[in-house]
Amino acid sequence: MKAIVCRSYGGIADAAVETAAPPPMPPGGVRIAVHAASASFASLLVMQGKHQNHAEPPFTPGTEVAGVVMEVAPGVTLFKPGDRVAAAVRSGGYADEVVASTDTVFHLPEGISFESGSQFPSVYGTAFAGLVWRARVRDGETVLVHGAAGGSGVAAVQIAKALGARVIASAGSAQKLAAARANGADEALNHRDGALRDQVLALTAGRGVDVVYDPVGGEMFSESLRCMAPEGRLVSVGFAGGSIPEVPANILLVKNLDVIGLYWGHYLNWGRQPAGPQLLDQVRAAFSTMFGWALEGKLAPRTYRSFPLEDFAAALGLIESREVIGRVVLLPRAGQ
Repeated sequence: MKAIVCRSYGGIADAAVETAAPPPMPPGGVRIAVHAASASFASLLVMQGKHQNHAEPPFTPGTEVAGVVMEVAPGVTLFKPGDRVAAAVRSGGYADEVVASTDTVFHLPEGISFESGSQFPSVYGTAFAGLVWRARVRDGETVLVHGAAGGSGVAAVQIAKALGARVIASAGSAQKLAAARANGADEALNHRDGALRDQVLALTAGRGVDVVYDPVGGEMFSESLRCMAPEGRLVSVGFAGGSIPEVPANILLVKNLDVIGLYWGHYLNWGRQPAGPQLLDQVRAAFSTMFGWALEGKLAPRTYRSFPLEDFAAALGLIESREVIGRVVLLPRAGQ
């Protein structure tokens, strides 16, 4: 098979497309012909050896794919060859085939393209878990989404709107703000135009927001704590801004705030403690809900550009530039 292989930690230039042996089939496995693999900033961190989902070289990055089932392990009855699926994998997604655990493979409806479907296993799943399970967003609440034009932000804006929230998007350029509005945000703020706290309070008549969805960290995290309503909830899902913030407990105390961590891998059974069958059933139900929303037009993953696997350096370079709106997608079987 064709795969992007990292033989040492480093940058994009340290990886290459190689011919590799197909991964072995473990018990409970599903082999997938990968038609689309969603590319992410997290993959760049994995390639540098800086991500919590550690992979030992040589490895193939990539954690979310969509394609067609080729083969299933003995005893697997939920899927069969020919099924359209989306899947989350710990690594190996940037290849023309991958093996995933049955627990993290989901039937992909005919009305959802492979390019769109490849964006559900990570960024949409994370946004759903963060906003529905962890923050418990209610109809009519106000949600502030940072990085609102990136893949994580697009998903969070759309899911918050599907839940009936008023959404304030935060981004760093006029183009990204326009994209956030087009994506459904009710308001959009440029965090480079003065104190974010003041801008948010002006939009909320001084009350602040009920929920913050934060994949950025750093200064955005600190500013967010200062523009939240009493009993607000901040969901921390990553640190794309480059720095890990510290929590000033005095602010939590005086405003009765919750700061909530979210590691999506826990729900996929990738954590140190087993997720258990009940939680895995909850994940499968979440994907059924999200795919239903997508078929209703409430969720619409945004593909910025797609590239054949051989052009992965250009694809990942776009992500590294931080100019991407939505998601970059690799097409490992383009031309086949």
